[in-house]
Amino acid sequence: MSFIDDDRPQKKPTHEIGADLSMLSVDELKARVEMLKAEIVRLEAEAARKASGRQAAESFFRS
Repeated sequence: MSFIDDDRPQKKPTHEIGADLSMLSVDELKARVEMLKAEIVRLEAEAARKASGRQAAESFFRS
């Protein structure tokens, strides 16, 4: 009896920085570019959220 669960959802393919791109199609490359752009937006939003919280905390403790 096999314990491998083939019914589990597969992870979305991710991009590894520095990975070989030669075997990817143009459409796959464009999809990765869009995925990375969305991730950059997400990272920038989180950084802004944290900076805002930090500024609020610094302002609170200065008073």
